[in-house]
Amino acid sequence: MQFFSLCLKKIIKWLCTNIVSLNLKEANELFRRAIIKAYFEPQLLKMDYRKSRVKHPNISDDGLTLDNMLHLYFDVVTGNDYLDGDEWFSVEYIFPHGIKLPDGLKGPDYFTTLAMPDGGHHWRHRQLVRFKYGKSKKLEESLSYIDKKYKELSKGLHESGVVNQLD
Repeated sequence: MQFFSLCLKKIIKWLCTNIVSLNLKEANELFRRAIIKAYFEPQLLKMDYRKSRVKHPNISDDGLTLDNMLHLYFDVVTGNDYLDGDEWFSVEYIFPHGIKLPDGLKGPDYFTTLAMPDGGHHWRHRQLVRFKYGKSKKLEESLSYIDKKYKELSKGLHESGVVNQLD
């Protein structure tokens, strides 16, 4: 009976271990999402960002906004393409209007189109962010970079006069 009990405990332990085992892709996504939820989102909220009401067509998590014109979202899947994928994620800055942008705001340094399910488009800027270098975490530098890029893109939209075209 004691032998049976010992075998049963080992089987249960083995089953529990297999149930919670994740492949590297899943583990990295979980890790990135935890860093975003535990550090980046709370810090951005402290910096006067607030939850966005705009839904991203490809990212299910909520976005954040500062001026309700530009919205930022964290993409935890993109880092899977890199060998050191646990150190990267992408930030998408969305301008959720299908209006014409001046040529100076188009291109990889500013905005490209994001197709919408209804056939329209929004404008987006994707930025790869490295929040960890080897064994040291560079969370503050990454946070500062995310905020700086948001303000740079927002300033470009304002200075171009695009904001005046909105209803």
